Order: sequence, then C-alpha cells, then structure tokens
Amino acid sequence: MAAPSKRSSRPTPVRKAWRSLTWLGVIIVGLFAINAAGVIWGGGSWTPKLALDLEGGTQIILEPQVETGASVSQEQLDQAVSIIRQRVDASGVAEAEINTEGSNVVVRIPGELDDQTRNRIESSAKLELRAVLLADVATNQSIDPSASPEPTEPAEELESTPTAEPTDGSDLAWVTPALQDQFDNFDCAALDEADANVAPADEPLVTCDVARSVKYLLGPVEASGENIVDATNGMVTTQTGASTGQWAVNIQFDEQGTEDFAAVSTRLYGLQAEGASPRDQFAFVLDGAVLTAPQMNGAITDGRPQITGSFTQESSKTLADQLKFGALPISFTVQSSDTISATLGTSQLQSGLIAGLIGLILVVIYTLFQYRALGSVTIASLAIAALITYLMITILSWREGYRLSLAGIAGLIVAIGFTADSFIVYFERVRDEMRDGRSLVGAVEAGWKRAFRTILASKGVNLLAAVVLFILAVGSVKGFAYTLGLTTIIDVVVVILFTHPMLQLLAQTRFFSSGNPWSGLDPNALGAVYRGRAEFRKPVAVPATKVASSSKEAQKRQTIAERKATAGVGSGTGEGKES
Repeated sequence: MAAPSKRSSRPTPVRKAWRSLTWLGVIIVGLFAINAAGVIWGGGSWTPKLALDLEGGTQIILEPQVETGASVSQEQLDQAVSIIRQRVDASGVAEAEINTEGSNVVVRIPGELDDQTRNRIESSAKLELRAVLLADVATNQSIDPSASPEPTEPAEELESTPTAEPTDGSDLAWVTPALQDQFDNFDCAALDEADANVAPADEPLVTCDVARSVKYLLGPVEASGENIVDATNGMVTTQTGASTGQWAVNIQFDEQGTEDFAAVSTRLYGLQAEGASPRDQFAFVLDGAVLTAPQMNGAITDGRPQITGSFTQESSKTLADQLKFGALPISFTVQSSDTISATLGTSQLQSGLIAGLIGLILVVIYTLFQYRALGSVTIASLAIAALITYLMITILSWREGYRLSLAGIAGLIVAIGFTADSFIVYFERVRDEMRDGRSLVGAVEAGWKRAFRTILASKGVNLLAAVVLFILAVGSVKGFAYTLGLTTIIDVVVVILFTHPMLQLLAQTRFFSSGNPWSGLDPNALGAVYRGRAEFRKPVAVPATKVASSSKEAQKRQTIAERKATAGVGSGTGEGKES
C-alpha cells in the first residue's frame, strides 16, 4: 500500500495573495478605527485641517523694543525669526508663516491660536539666574534636592550705606538705601505680565514672581540661558524612582554654565548652613519675572538643575522648548493680533482638486488604453492608495497638527504619476516574462521578483528627495515634501499588499490566463519573440493569415532595443546567405 502523499506546507501564490489582502484590510480598518476614536474622544475630524493659504488664521505683529536712538539689525531680526519658527514647530503647528516686514516680525498661524502657542511666540525667554538678597515672603517651590523654605525676614539689619564692595552675588552690600526703598515700595500688582522688568546683568533687580504674590530683591546675574545646551520637561521623581506627580523642567548646562552654577550652588549651600535665609535661595528669572526661587540644599556640580513649580505638562514643555531654542536676541511687544482670511481661498482649492482629477483621469485613460483590462488593477490600486492617504492625513491633522496646504495638494497630484509608475514597471516585467515563453502564473511571480527591486530603488530615491527637501526647506515647501514622502511610503505598501496579490489572483482566472485580447496579456499581441535581457528567439514561421494583425500590434509595442536587436538579427542572416 502506497504511503499517503504529504501536502506541501509551502503557501501557494493564491494563499499568499489572500493573506496580503487580509493584512491590507486590517490596516484600513485600523486607520478607520483610530480616526473614529479621535473624532469621539480626541477632538478629531473626518476631514483634514487646512493651512493658512486655504483656511486663514491668526496674524501677530511683533514690534522690537530698543532703547531711544538704538536700531535693530537685520541679523537680530533673522535670528528672532529662526527662534520663533523653532518654537512654533515644536508646538506641533504646521504650515506657519514667519517673516520680517520692515523692523517687525510677522507671525501667521493657521486656524485658531491657543494660549500656549501665543506664549511661545510672544515670550523672549531670556533666562537669568540670580541670588536672592531680600524677599517679602519665601516661596514654596524647590529644586531637586531641596526643601521648602520657611517665611523669613532678612537675617541682617541693613546699613544705610554699603560698608564695602560686594564680594559675590549674595553680599548684602548690594542693597543701597535707594534700592531698599525701591524694594519696600514695589507693587507687584502694578507689574504688567507682558512687560519685562529688566536690569543690567551686573546690577541688582527688583521684581516679583509670575503669580505677582512675592517680591524679590535679586543680586546680579551669575548664570544665563546662553549656557543651556538642552532642556526637557518631565515628572519629578523621588530617590527611589517613584513619581511625585509634579511636572518640572530639567536643564543641562554647557561646561562654562556647569562651572558657574557649581560655584553658586556651593556658596548658597554654605549660607543655608549659616541660617542666612532667604540668601540661600537662587531665583530662576524668565523675562524679568521669577519662575521659582528654591533653597539650595546641596551643591549641584553636574550642571543639571531642575526647575519645579506649579507647572502643567503643557506649560513645562513650553518653557523647556523656549530655554532649549534660546532667548530672542531682542525684546518684542505685540503690536497687533488679528484674524486673517485665507490668502488663496476656495477657488484655488477647487482648482487644485480639479487639476488632480484631470491628472487622475489621464492616468486612467492611458492605463486602459495600454493595458486594457489589466489597467483596472491600476485604477483599483490608485483608489486604495487614495483612501489610505486620506485617512493618514486626517489622522495626522488632529493628532500631530498637520495642515494641508496648496503645496501639499501639489505633492498629492505629483504622487499620482509616481504611484502609477510602480504599477507600470510591474506590468512590463510580467509582459517581458510572457514574451520569454512563461505562463501567466509563472510570469507574475518572476516579474514580481524583478520589478520589486526596481520599485524599491525608485521609491527610495523619491523618499530621500522628500526627506532632504523637508529638512532644508521652510514654509509651504515642507508641505509638498511631507505629502510626497507620505505617498511614497503608501505606494510601496499598496503595491506589496494589493497590486501584486490582485495580479496573483487574476492569473488564476480564465479571462487572463487564456490570453484574452482584452486582458492586456495576449501573447500574440505582446510578441513571443523577445526573450528579455537583449536576447531574442529566432522567429518561427507561422501562417501569415493567422498572425497578420497580431504581428502588426507586436511590432507597434516593440521597444527601441527590440527593434535594433531584430534589425541586427535580420542583417546578420542576410550577410550569411550572400557568403
């Protein structure tokens, strides 16, 4: 009795095709589910957000504040534009326009402007670190490691005049009678939060905290934000690693900043041991207001202090970004803040969509004319790619703040041609294999192996170009690069999970496998002479009446290389006969 044959565990092309289509369905359903969840719980929408040129938004004009008779240089304005752009990009706002008009900086933000983004734009983010000389009350904030200070008065009775030159930033010799009088009569409520309370870096400063509840007399600047190399936000943790639920800003100084801060923290820690409160406190001053003034309960020599206070996740990230990107070179005031209409409007959007539709129709007509029924696979692939692209852009709109601009629409239109090119490369490889004498099923598999390498190389170049353009460009050009890169990735996914599997399934049908003239894969129309890779079979004599029309069609579809090679074969045969 013969042993039963074992079924091969190797999946067939049909099983592979259905597996790929199943994964594609899972991806599409997953994208729908993510967007639906965003609409229900995350403030999302089923339509993508539009950029400034198509929807309008908010315009803020910033006017530089300089001393009487001084002027603002173009270099300072360019630096301010660069810093503001980095802040806006870090907030997740896409397609913002930031430029200079005269001596002003004009910021245009698409959509409604939230308070956090407005603060990123308007704040100069000039960070100064000053020692506390006097305080009317102590703060309840701390620096890691530290403890909350108790409300105290200055430990020493002030002289009417300084007895000696100040030796350091904590020396009470800085407090002159005039400065004492200014401190005593300083009204925090009268200090407008929008105005920076400034003083020269080498002189004391009288100011208040951001809540306007505590006033301080601070020593000269002993460290500045210019020495900050990085700043991040995060949760405060205990020594055991447990989270306290309090948000903080973690700072990393450069070598000079680390050295300066180590000297200051060591000095203040010594003052704490002497009970010289509040002179053991160190104020972080941002734009003239005290963010926090913690006690120094230890020397910080690694250059990594931590600012704590009444931060939320959003406010701590805003401050961290401001400190990381640097302070504006000059102070600005808001000259105006207005709502602006779309710079292009609905008509331009419709024109862009019509242009894309025309391009799509031309691609459809070409594929149907060139590939007949096989062109339907191209049309279906384009439809799947369009659906995935729409879902991705919609999700990115509410999740990452992406906005679709006219330049982005241009990127989508260009992507139609790039996407169709992948299918054409694949179809031509299949035709080449059929010209070499393979069956349709074998031609589909062999053609895919050859085409896939070409497609990956082509899409790799497209993606590299999009990435370089996105990194180097600014403004609306980024929108073009973004959509181009996104559609390139989607193109590869579609050709792997849809186009190739569909061709595997169609190869099993009688209509395509029998070489129907309308299938686009008719061997007679393709011309079974060409072997590929510049190799040709010798033509086989057949009745002229049987293949007259097919040979004419095959001759039309020959490439330049085929025609040259055929001509060479013909001339060589003729010379042999003459000899």
